[in-house]
Amino acid sequence: MHRSLKELLETFVDFLSTEKGYSENTCRAYASDLEDFISYFLANRALALTDEEADIDAQDVGAVTGLMMRGYLGFLHKQRIKKSSMARKLSAIRSFFKFLERHGVITENPATAVITPKQEKPIPHYLTVDDVFRLLDSIKIETLTGKRDRAMLETMYSTGIRVSELVGLDVGDVDFSGKTIRVTGKGNVERIVPIGQKSLGFIKGYRNTLSLRKIVPERSRGPLFLNKSKGRLTTRSVGRILDKCAREAGLTQPVAPHDLRHTFATHMLDAGLDLRMVQELLGHRQLSTTQKYTHVSIDRLMAAYDAAHPRK
Repeated sequence: MHRSLKELLETFVDFLSTEKGYSENTCRAYASDLEDFISYFLANRALALTDEEADIDAQDVGAVTGLMMRGYLGFLHKQRIKKSSMARKLSAIRSFFKFLERHGVITENPATAVITPKQEKPIPHYLTVDDVFRLLDSIKIETLTGKRDRAMLETMYSTGIRVSELVGLDVGDVDFSGKTIRVTGKGNVERIVPIGQKSLGFIKGYRNTLSLRKIVPERSRGPLFLNKSKGRLTTRSVGRILDKCAREAGLTQPVAPHDLRHTFATHMLDAGLDLRMVQELLGHRQLSTTQKYTHVSIDRLMAAYDAAHPRK
């Protein structure tokens, strides 16, 4: 039975959610990128087809060619889309057509011959140790909101977990005696991460206050960090909280949740922790993903060398 591109896209996104275990946000991003490409394809397909192919159904996935994909990348380039965004969109397209090939919808994947645009490799933004301490110590814990915000940001810096992993934490994921937390990362992969005693102290203080004020039962389960409605915080909410705390601390540059993850990794490497150990802590599947943090340390090492060496 003939299936439209839209129907195939819906099947693919459902596969990502149910079979691959991708988060709702990730699935939404895949769908958005693929919808953009499909819109381009439907608008430009006539330019890419020969006279013999002109009668191919507009919704026929078999009409998509590698030339059409390269044209799409050229279109994105003219729109001044970042190369990192272009690479992400191409990755979504590749995954979609690989899925179609595996399920016999197409016999040949047109994306295999399309080259990924060369990527810039920006150095991750991170905070100095002094700025992290300044940020965390500026959060007042006289209020329940302050206790929560301090506990959350202490946890992020102490563990290096992603903001999505932070908001996904439940009360039962914290092992106070073992000084670890159980984190569910990308692809629903669980890992155990060490957490500092100071962070645990702030978490305990926050949860005890919730119990004393009878906001939650003493042995309650569910989300570790709560919003005003006693529900789970969103990643956007944490971003807004961090931005507000950074401004109140007088930091000159905006700070995003992922910057605390970058900061954790950089400080661990600067302190001499092995790269593979940092990989395990961050939950990276590939060591190459973790290696970007070594550029930060090397740059600092070179600056110190140039400043100290007597024969320049």
